[in-house]
Amino acid sequence: MKTFPAVLHPLASAVSIATLLVAVPALAQSTGTDPITLNPTEVTGEIGARQVESVEAVTLERFQATDLEDVFASQPEVSVGGGHSAAQKLYLRGIEDTQLNISIDGATQAGQTFHHTGRISIEPELLKRAEVQAGTGDATAGPGALGGSIRFVTKDPEDLLRAGESAGALVKGTYFSNAEGFKVNTSLFGRLTDSWSGMLVATHQDQNDYEDGSGDEVFGTGSRQDLGFAKLVGKLSADQTLRFSYDRRVDRGERTQRPQWVVSSFNPAYPLESQRDTYTLNYDWDPTGNPLLDVQATVFHTEMDLEQNVFDRWGLYYGNVESTGLDLRNTSLLGKHSLTYGVDHREDQVTAGPGGDQTAYEEDGSITGLYVQDSIRLNPKLLLGLGARYDLYRLTDATDQDFRDSGISPNVNLRYELNPNLSLLAGHSRALRGPRIRDAFKLDSATNDPDLKAEKARTTEVGFEYERGGLSLGGKVYQTEIEDIIVDFIGGPRLYENSGDLESQGVLLQAGYHWTRLSTGISYHHNDAELEGEPLNVYEHNGLGTSIGDTWMLNADYQFNQHLELGWQGRFVQSIDSLRTSVGRVDKPGYGVQDLYARWQPMADDSLTLSLTVKNLLDKDYLDHASNEDFQAIPDYEGIVGSAEPGREFRLGVAMRF
Repeated sequence: MKTFPAVLHPLASAVSIATLLVAVPALAQSTGTDPITLNPTEVTGEIGARQVESVEAVTLERFQATDLEDVFASQPEVSVGGGHSAAQKLYLRGIEDTQLNISIDGATQAGQTFHHTGRISIEPELLKRAEVQAGTGDATAGPGALGGSIRFVTKDPEDLLRAGESAGALVKGTYFSNAEGFKVNTSLFGRLTDSWSGMLVATHQDQNDYEDGSGDEVFGTGSRQDLGFAKLVGKLSADQTLRFSYDRRVDRGERTQRPQWVVSSFNPAYPLESQRDTYTLNYDWDPTGNPLLDVQATVFHTEMDLEQNVFDRWGLYYGNVESTGLDLRNTSLLGKHSLTYGVDHREDQVTAGPGGDQTAYEEDGSITGLYVQDSIRLNPKLLLGLGARYDLYRLTDATDQDFRDSGISPNVNLRYELNPNLSLLAGHSRALRGPRIRDAFKLDSATNDPDLKAEKARTTEVGFEYERGGLSLGGKVYQTEIEDIIVDFIGGPRLYENSGDLESQGVLLQAGYHWTRLSTGISYHHNDAELEGEPLNVYEHNGLGTSIGDTWMLNADYQFNQHLELGWQGRFVQSIDSLRTSVGRVDKPGYGVQDLYARWQPMADDSLTLSLTVKNLLDKDYLDHASNEDFQAIPDYEGIVGSAEPGREFRLGVAMRF
């Protein structure tokens, strides 16, 4: 097992460079004008003593984000690969999203329809922010947050309405040069009464197969996507708010049978359609003057469907995952304590089948959790986070085996303000996850080991934060270990079993400086992700994680005036040479990708916005490290490679507000 010092030696140069980049700007003095609030991690918040990174809507709008990869393009700890929408998977510190707790407005996105496709989809137009809590989650992160949690928060009507405005509309159109595609978005929003407001959003996106940086067409990457979203918000009283939302997202296209891999003789393209429907009801009650009550309740139902038509072999095959759940919590302020406690419960069901028999195979699972998380201000300098959750897992699998696991997951976090500018951070958290519903497309071919044990994760990390004037610095060293991780290995018996311990460890360094109109930032992330001492790769460790090269993120944003702003973002990933796999060694070449944006509002207000985004400015031909590696140099592995990323693309956008 590697220890923290073992991962520090690659960072000496990073520390030196980051120090040089911020040393000179630190001498400058900020004026009274508010700076642009941008840095390499966008926004840093806290859950008690835990650190939370956030991607805000303004960044997504600047770069005209269209998919999951665009949403997290500025996050050094997050990697999204796959090339096109159906194959995109998310990795947090090298750990795949299947090991994370991911929610949209509190609605957990659980289960998986097909291991060769992505399982998380989101329309960036809807997002108010995306919160990332890396590492094993605290008690409020929900059950099974082995590698962390991601919370997507959608906009309210009030976020779109101007002050004093009762109704409005926003129409956006975007043209994509690479795939000769377009996207149209229409949003209607307004106050229905003094207490109620609502919004309707419709989006259509259509694009052909894109070209990589060498000008070669990447087959199976075109798609047609549709989104419908509705939200109703009611102020029941001065201290009670009710939110109801519904969204449907549909993705259709000609995809390879295994969308993670390119078109080949054994992997031709077939029609593939996915759909996700989510209903969410949120209730908040925060009575003024009562420090003991701050109630939040969430009830949700989400359903994911995948239909693949392998017409010249077995024909239609369906996979479906449904989750219904609730989360009820309250926060009480008791002297030095901010105590959050609650209960959550979720029912999961996965079904699959060929042709007209869509429920030939079925699994049912449930999770019930009780949790408490306390944030204690021990003194003006020291903040202590302390909590635990108890979870009970039940599963009846497709072969009628019954599983039951339960346990307690504690956490402790400290934040010590050494002085008004410098804070030191330390934390340790644990999480348990029992056997859960499996991949729908494996229900007919794989079984569970009758002796399956619960997975247990623990994360330890230490770090610091420094802020003075416009200067911000931060860093952390972390280690996550997931014991007895459950996986069904490629090439082995089709059996889900406990397969050893997964480790993810690394270092993150960040620096930023904000002038009146100019914002700059740099970050560096080093990560090692291994299973039983062997580095992870997408092909053999599908569902677990992968190895990502050392990642540098740089950005600069300049606001000329209230009408015009420009920005640049670069993501540079160092190569991994001769990565060990069980069938031979593969290379993961490094790459640097740069994006530009310009936003101009020529009117006195925001009635008209013209946007230009250039993605992959230098037309780099590359395979993202979060995509399936290139195994084609190994005999008998021709065609085992992920899709190259799009080459240079111009995005031209027009937004009109009425």
